[in-house]
Amino acid sequence: MPFDRTALAPVLLGQDPTQRLRASQALLVLGLSVIFTLAQGLVLLLGLADAATVGPLVAWYLAGGVGFYAVVRSGLNLRLRAGRSLTVPQLIWGMVGVTWSYVLAGPARGAVLPVMVLITISGLFALKPRSAAYMAALGLLMLAGVMVWKARTDPVGHDIRIETLHFAMTAIVAAGAARLALRTGRLRARLHSQRAELRLALQRIEMLATRDELTGLPNRRAALERLHDAARGPTAQAAGLCIGLLDLDHFKRINDSLGHAAGDRVLQRFADLALPELRATDILARWGGEEFLLVMPASTPEQALQVLQRLRLRLKDTPLDDVQRGLRITYSAGVAPCRDEADIDAAIDRADVAMYLAKQAGRDRSLSATQAPRLEVEALQSG
Repeated sequence: MPFDRTALAPVLLGQDPTQRLRASQALLVLGLSVIFTLAQGLVLLLGLADAATVGPLVAWYLAGGVGFYAVVRSGLNLRLRAGRSLTVPQLIWGMVGVTWSYVLAGPARGAVLPVMVLITISGLFALKPRSAAYMAALGLLMLAGVMVWKARTDPVGHDIRIETLHFAMTAIVAAGAARLALRTGRLRARLHSQRAELRLALQRIEMLATRDELTGLPNRRAALERLHDAARGPTAQAAGLCIGLLDLDHFKRINDSLGHAAGDRVLQRFADLALPELRATDILARWGGEEFLLVMPASTPEQALQVLQRLRLRLKDTPLDDVQRGLRITYSAGVAPCRDEADIDAAIDRADVAMYLAKQAGRDRSLSATQAPRLEVEALQSG
């Protein structure tokens, strides 16, 4: 039976995406601990140290690697002040281990120094620049401390000149790596900023493509797309779907007497007043000019007329004093049921005819296509 890595991943890493990333990083640290343990075994085989000396260091690495992974995998890191990613504790743990290894490695201690540089670089990528600088300085100070200590206590095995050279090379490489890492971080921050700007631009383009800029409502194109979605499928057919067309009464008079800016404000205020009166599933869109399309899923014509009546009362109770003191607006509306997606165009036509009849009947009213006289409707459709 082949090995299934996808089945093992949830067990090792968990389900939460953020915690999965932290757990994978902790597993990487654990793997490096195992590799470093194997390196200490090589030190033993080469006779550069004895088991009694290397044993505690091996225990330090393994206990730390297992411990950090266990804390992250159990979710305990979410309740710790040290930070959910445990970056600083892991860096300090690694620096202590490297410094310890430098003391024990004897003639091979130079091979340990690149590991300190690697830890410094990882801190630069994981922390903010100031915090990373503090951690890098801490690592170099720890290394400098043991070098001075060993040079004083064992001047033969740790010649101060060699120790100074080791420290200088480590500091130079760490500084160079830090500079590259910081430049990479700035480039990454700039890329992140550009992505954010691009995301905002795409959202703006999408809004312009689907929203009416004046009222903020869906535009004609978006309304038709959402209408097709509402009419699609047996569920929509069974629940019922109604389409309403609304036209503001005497809107031309407002534009002619008060100006187009006032007319624009009337359209905006109508949208603001209408939306709170609709259900969450209803869709109000600007159809064109002073006309609006209202999509009402799960509605009979009678229920749709009730929605329009509720909106009419709201408009009567709310004068548009910010446009002109005492100004009230009314509308004429037509409602038609829509059977399915293939019936959309015909249903819009029926609602349009019913709206025209509402205007002919005196405006400020709503009519259902089923209420309109059959002969008059047919005459209007044919003419």
